[in-house]
Amino acid sequence: MSAENERTGDGGVETQEEPREESRDGGAVATDGEHLVELYKNMILIRTFEEATQRGFRQGKIGGYLHVYIGQEAVATGFIDAYKEGDRVITAYRDHPFPLLLGSDPKSVMAELYGKGTGLVKGKGGSMHLFDVENGLYGGYGIVGGHIPLGVGFAYAMKYQETDHICQLYLGDGAINNGAFHEAANLSGLWGRDGMNPCLWIIENNQYGMGTSVARSTAMTDLGAKFDAYGIEHEKVDGMDLEAVLEVAHRTADKVRETGQPYVVEALTYRTAPHGSADFFEKYRTKDEVKKWRQRDPVGQLEHKLLEREILDEDALEEIRAEMKETIDEATNFADESEEPSVEELYTDVYAGEDEYMGEE
Repeated sequence: MSAENERTGDGGVETQEEPREESRDGGAVATDGEHLVELYKNMILIRTFEEATQRGFRQGKIGGYLHVYIGQEAVATGFIDAYKEGDRVITAYRDHPFPLLLGSDPKSVMAELYGKGTGLVKGKGGSMHLFDVENGLYGGYGIVGGHIPLGVGFAYAMKYQETDHICQLYLGDGAINNGAFHEAANLSGLWGRDGMNPCLWIIENNQYGMGTSVARSTAMTDLGAKFDAYGIEHEKVDGMDLEAVLEVAHRTADKVRETGQPYVVEALTYRTAPHGSADFFEKYRTKDEVKKWRQRDPVGQLEHKLLEREILDEDALEEIRAEMKETIDEATNFADESEEPSVEELYTDVYAGEDEYMGEE
């Protein structure tokens, strides 16, 4: 569902519907009930996983820090639906949904958060540094904005190798005020002028960089407009509406793939969970604001559509919730019972090649 979205005075998103675009296979995106059900399952999987990680963090079983994706599920779910094998995905530290959507085993993802040897990167990455190269995920980065030049570089490299792959580069609103963003955006626009940067920039504008609102961090609150300086086209999408995201995701991914030029989508969304799991008091936003956004919860909106269109009934929805809970319970038990990484793992995956340093003189 294509839409031009504008921020309203109270921080919400006003959506104006336009005619639905067609997808690669000639059909209208997301009109197929079976497809919507599969995407709903993905969103429930993410939501259930994130709720389980919050419990694990509070129980002291997840070390380091933890940033969950609750409230933003429609963004990753919609854009990863446009992923093709061979593409690359790179994101910041709110990264849990991406391996789940790309096909990683939830058990391995949860074990990584628990710091266990059975985790995606053997317990050495944790919540903010998830990797699954076989499934197209190239991180998971904890340094704000640090991954942006890498994503632009991936896009250039794939075009240089004469492939039709693209890079989905996710970044938050807070990263846009980082110098690395401007340097990378300049190169992306420059290389894209010659069709050499198939990078789909996805700004997950959840309204806050940690505890600082967009309005308090930049004079130009239209974040997509910042790309005008670098010659990169952009648009907005209602990031709380899965169908709106799906239409934009497929259309823009196709455009980037065909032209080799970068494109920017600013997804207006909201994390209804705190910034991080230790962010208990949230003095930077009001309870009324959170309540208002929760009324537009992406999972709840999709449930309403599935019921209204008689694709599923309440019993079917509950069955899916139970199924996903069982999957995540199994993942949590697996992580809890897995062994810690061996001491030798301190020296693996540090340097490339056969002659890795093994702690010997």
